Formats: sequence, structure tokens, C-alpha cells
Amino acid sequence: MSVLKKFFKDTIIYGLATVLPRLMNFLLVPLHTGKLATTSYSDNTTFYVYAAFFNVLLTYGMETAFFRFFNKSDEKDKVFSTTFISLVVTTILFFLIVVFVFNQQLSIWLNISQKYFNILLGLLVLDTLVVAPFAYLRATGRPIKFASIKIANILIYVLLNYFFLWAIPKFNINVPYYDESDLVQYIFIANLIASTVTLLLLSPYFFKTKLEFSKRVFKQLINYGWPIMIAGLAYVINENFDKWILPYLLDKDINGAYSGCYKIAMFMTIFIQAFRLGAEPFFFSHSKEVNAKETYALIMKYFVIVGSFMLVFIISYLDIFKIALVKDESYWQAISIVPIVLIANLCLGIYFNLAIWYKLTDKTRYGMYLSIVGAVITIAFNLFFIKRMGFIAAAWATLAAYGVMMVLSYIIGQKHYRVPYDLKKILGYLTLAIVLSIITLNTNGNYYINTFLVLLFLGNVILFERNELKRLLKK
Repeated sequence: MSVLKKFFKDTIIYGLATVLPRLMNFLLVPLHTGKLATTSYSDNTTFYVYAAFFNVLLTYGMETAFFRFFNKSDEKDKVFSTTFISLVVTTILFFLIVVFVFNQQLSIWLNISQKYFNILLGLLVLDTLVVAPFAYLRATGRPIKFASIKIANILIYVLLNYFFLWAIPKFNINVPYYDESDLVQYIFIANLIASTVTLLLLSPYFFKTKLEFSKRVFKQLINYGWPIMIAGLAYVINENFDKWILPYLLDKDINGAYSGCYKIAMFMTIFIQAFRLGAEPFFFSHSKEVNAKETYALIMKYFVIVGSFMLVFIISYLDIFKIALVKDESYWQAISIVPIVLIANLCLGIYFNLAIWYKLTDKTRYGMYLSIVGAVITIAFNLFFIKRMGFIAAAWATLAAYGVMMVLSYIIGQKHYRVPYDLKKILGYLTLAIVLSIITLNTNGNYYINTFLVLLFLGNVILFERNELKRLLKK
């Protein structure tokens, strides 16, 4: 099997582990937006903003550090066991300190109810404990096992959501202590149960190798990982600061509508996450190959082609996605953010692709610097413009942050680890996609014209890439 075919095979399988759960999550968007008022949907969003922030804090870059040293180390078992022990110890310490010392104070400081905070705490512990086992499955080339557990997790979560929010009220099922006035709590409870099952499924991997903690390996991991953690925290800010600040600068109703419409851009997010899951281990394991840089350049071009096509396709049929996913019309007041957020996420995907230069050269501090730049732009743009422009400013802030990060990463990266990216074609496809998307937004929902524009983009890809595609498929 050629290197590229292996890459695409793993990416497809890992993609299924991401795409299927996300697609199943799409089943929840109509449920949540139909059952929850925009204010309650805002509470749901805020809960997961905090979950994302603490998840990065509790893993402190160890997952990426694990991939880096697991692939190049002759002591693979020691790398895994050190990573695992480190995460288990710090997670338990975090849990004990928060429960017995700062429980009430943190709940008040985060401005969420004590009940929600306790569920959040349990969820954080469960999700952090499975980071090392999941990473081990990816690093040892077990995508099917990885995908199976991920899909089981989301299946339980989705079914419980429908049970709590739809089945119980519809069929008058008698459930002790069921509270119809606080439906959002059952989304969190469903997540907690699904994460518990995931932990049980992965428990055999807790003892897959001899548990041995190496101070030397830990020092390597932490030195590599802490800039990744800072970059991760900055990324959480870039992704979620808008949804955190909107209730304060505007109101929870606007934030709920904004967050609901933001979900339509999830298609691009799914694609990017699937790519990352398959690409990160591949980039590290392939880095010593003679033609590694040419392979990275080729992957980038096709990443942009697929991402650009998705941009044109989603915007062309935006009204259909809007009706299918966000049924409550009170959410549609924020639908104008979708094209901007889609382009922003595409820029983010390109940035992740470019990020190989600082990961492969062990200069992860640059990832930290770039993410901090993005976070500063996000915070400043939101604080300055939301009061002046309304919620649309939050979407533009996301695009500005990711656009700047993408450009800076390319410029700096080419100085440290030059990859022969085909800029002419990459910029050409991006420009074509954006132009066609703008046209579709002005056709008044004429699907004949929009479909023609989608086919026009595909026609250009076939015209310019047909010879290379034939050559790659023959390998």
C-alpha cells in the first residue's frame, strides 16, 4: 500500500470515528433547538466552553507530546506508561483539590450552578483519564478499535438525549426526580453516563504495558507539551470566547441563537477534525522519508480542494441546512454568521496543516505564539466591535484570528521547514470557492443556479487535477 493510500485509509477510518459521532450530534441540534429556549441553549454552550478549557488544562499537551516521542523512541512502553501515570495523578489531584477546597468558589466564579459544576467536574475527570489509552490506539495503528469506542460513546449520548428530552415527556414515562423545568441538565447527565461507559471500555488499556514512570521521559514530554497546552488554551479562546462573552455584552437569547446557527458550520469542523486525527500520527511517522515534504504539500492541496468544495456546497444549500438543523425560527436571527464561520474554519484547517513545521522541528513554542496572537485578536475584536456591530462581529473576529494565524504560520514555517506548497493552485481554489459562495448568497435561494455553481467548482478540479488523480489512484 502506498504511503498516501495508507494516509487516506487511516484518515477515513479516523474520520468515521469523528464524522459519525458528529453526524449523530446533528440529530441533537434539532432536538436541542426544538426543546430548549435560546437562553437554555446558551447555558448548554457555556457548559461546554468551560469543559473545553479545562480539558486542555488537564491534558497539558501530553497527547501531542506522546505522539512525538512514541514514534521516535525505542522505549515506547515507557513513553506510554509515563504519559498515562502523569495524567492519572494530576487528574486525581485536581479532582480532590477542587472537591474538598474550591468546589463552591469555582462554581460561583464560573457563574454556573453548583449542580452543573459537579457534573462538569465528573465529566472532566472521566474524559482526561481516557486520553492516553485513546492516543495509544492511534499511535499503534488501531483505528477500528478507536472508532468503535468513539462511536459507542456518542451512540449512548445521543440515545440518552432523546430519552430524557423527547421520550419521557412524549410518552409520560415516570422517572423519579425528573424536572421538566431544567431540561438542559439531562444533556450533561447523558454525557456523563456515556463517558463512564467509555472509561470502562478502555480500562483494559490502562494495564497494556508495565506501569513505569520515567523522570527523563516525563521531562521530555512536559518540555514539548507545555507550549502545546498554551496553544490549546489560546485555541479554546479563539473558538469559544465569542460564545462566552455574548451573554454579557448582549444577552443569553442572542448567544443561544448565535450558538445554534454556529452548529451549521460543524460540517467543516468535522472535516478538519477527521483530517487531524489521521494526519498527526502520519506526519510524525513519515517525517524521515525522503519525499516527506512533497507528500505534505500534496496533502495540503487536496485538503484545500475538499474544504473549498464544502464551503461552496454548504452555502449553496444553506436554507436547507437551516431548516433541517435549526427548526426553531427564533434561532435564525443569527444565520448570517454561517458563511463567515465556514471560511474561518477552513483557514483554521489550513493552519493545522501548516503546523507540521513547528511540531516536526520541536519548535512548539511557535504554535503557542501564533495561538496567542489569534487569542489577542479574538478578545480585542470581540470586546471592541460586538457593542458596535452586534453578534456578527463575533464571527468576523473568528475569521480575523484564524486568517492571521494561517498567514503568519506559512511565512514563519517556510523559513524553518520549507515545504513546496502549490500556492498558485491553493489560492486559486480558495478564491474560486469564495467568489462562487458570494454569488450563491445573492441568487435568492435559486437551487438551479446554486447547483450549477457547485458543479462548476468540481469541473475546475477535474480539469486541473485529472492527470495527477489518475496517477495517484494507480499507485
